[in-house]
Amino acid sequence: MANTMIDRRLYDAIVNFEESEAAQDYYYSVMNAEMLRDGKKDTVRNQILRVYSMLFCDDLGAVPGQIASPDDVEATADRLHTGNMGFDRKHWYRMQHHFPVIDEDNYDRFAALVISDLNAGPLHEAALNDGDMLLVGAPDPLHMTKEELDRQVVRVVRIEGAVQ
Repeated sequence: MANTMIDRRLYDAIVNFEESEAAQDYYYSVMNAEMLRDGKKDTVRNQILRVYSMLFCDDLGAVPGQIASPDDVEATADRLHTGNMGFDRKHWYRMQHHFPVIDEDNYDRFAALVISDLNAGPLHEAALNDGDMLLVGAPDPLHMTKEELDRQVVRVVRIEGAVQ
């Protein structure tokens, strides 16, 4: 993602969103910032939601260039894991970052967290330095049987230049 506003500072603002008014102000200033996309004005928020949709919502029927909706983000959030498919707080991305509920009030913040983490956060650093990755599991993993979990297809989101 070429936008330089989607950086470590945005990631830090999202992580500190609940505790800091300054973090909230920074988050909203970046997300509402206008930019040119294909010669048309767009916002960073829309760009992030398009990238999120492209990376994680393809099996939900997402059309290329479509903006992820609150339902799309909520439906995919439980599928994201780091390192391996352990369903514990250490590897379950959503709970690792304390997003117990994803709804219309915070879906864009969760999507921005994931994209900024992949772009410039600890997940990016871990991928480059340790070869860690973001894993995308099957839909609705919390309601899968053990056999279904063992048979699920997992996609890996890798960062260019990461250690293999």
